[in-house]
Amino acid sequence: MIKKNNSNSLAIKDVLNKLSVDELNIKGKRVFIRVDFNVPFDDSLRITDDSRIRSALPTINYAIDEGARVILASHLGRPKGKPDPRFSLAPVAKRLQRLLDKEVAFAQDCVGIQVEGLVSKMKDGDVLLLENLRYHAEEEKNDDGFAKKLAGLADFYINDAFGAAHRAHASTVGIPKYLPSAAGFLMKKEIEYLKGVVNNPVRPFVAILGGAKVSGKIGVLEHLETKVDKVLIGGGMAFTFIKAMGYEVGDSLVETEMFETAQRIRKKLKSAGVKFYLPVDCVIAQTLEPGAETKIVPTLEIPRGWKALDIGPATVKLFSEALANAKTILWNGPMGVFEIDAFSRGTYSVAHSVADAYALTIVGGGDTDLAVHRAGVSDALSFISTGGGASLQLLEGNELPGIAALTDKKPDNA
Repeated sequence: MIKKNNSNSLAIKDVLNKLSVDELNIKGKRVFIRVDFNVPFDDSLRITDDSRIRSALPTINYAIDEGARVILASHLGRPKGKPDPRFSLAPVAKRLQRLLDKEVAFAQDCVGIQVEGLVSKMKDGDVLLLENLRYHAEEEKNDDGFAKKLAGLADFYINDAFGAAHRAHASTVGIPKYLPSAAGFLMKKEIEYLKGVVNNPVRPFVAILGGAKVSGKIGVLEHLETKVDKVLIGGGMAFTFIKAMGYEVGDSLVETEMFETAQRIRKKLKSAGVKFYLPVDCVIAQTLEPGAETKIVPTLEIPRGWKALDIGPATVKLFSEALANAKTILWNGPMGVFEIDAFSRGTYSVAHSVADAYALTIVGGGDTDLAVHRAGVSDALSFISTGGGASLQLLEGNELPGIAALTDKKPDNA
């Protein structure tokens, strides 16, 4: 059932003690691959970014080449436990068919007689995409009966959906109870970069953290405090730190309940010799409306009634200089409200500085992946994570349920 494979890198062995897809004998077998095809659509239900589909291709193509009967399953959006055409995976099946240059059958459901019939007719190398798992409320409830039905479709289970690995759902932790299971290539790659590199970074190691709230990044800061050399803080979360230090920040977003925690972490990082950077200037406005009046002011001179919505040019220069000698860069969270043009320059400038650095560059979480794509630098980065919440959980040092549920490797001497 399981074949010997010596191709894994030492880094992988160090951080992922789970079977991988290339260690299973899957020829002629039904292989259930949990993928993350939760892709964005426009109002016409056209896919606007297929990078998550493309990221799963190595595992899918490997299974096809090995002669497996490939059953793919994913969630899409939040259909609230019932069918909703806005969240159908049918357009994904069409895009996947183009990318694979191979027919992809599509099931109108993910369980039931019709699905079982389609699976029974599959031949070696065939691909079948199931309809949205979240059309069934049992998926998010991790219902054991639902997991059994899904498991009954296959002989092996592969989890290649890193973006859903932090969820204890039927398709991530339920199915592995009933089938031999392994990690897909994307899952392995995510773990290698996010966990392996953080544990053993080439120094100087710089972490850039942004986004709206400190509360979402506290765990990351605490886990990195003994590993990182510099921390650059941008986005709305920066102003909680600044306000906690006793300075006025106008009407900028702050989390008053996080003041004490922010102070504690800042002082702890400083005492550990970590260089801690906050914005020295910012782009402010009174509203988020497109076309609203904007100003660039020093961080400590934000007027009442105005809010900081992006880092300013002096901060961009400061952050860029801090990144100049970095050998490892981890970036999680944008520097401002980059979706609006007037507040996008800080995020895009940092994206270019990261891309230009002679460093291993890892980006992920929040909307950072979207930001680097819009900045046009995604091809210049070492790795872009497909997981938002999952990458944060991993960077906090937490175990992910979807990974923990997979079959452990046997010791070499077993």
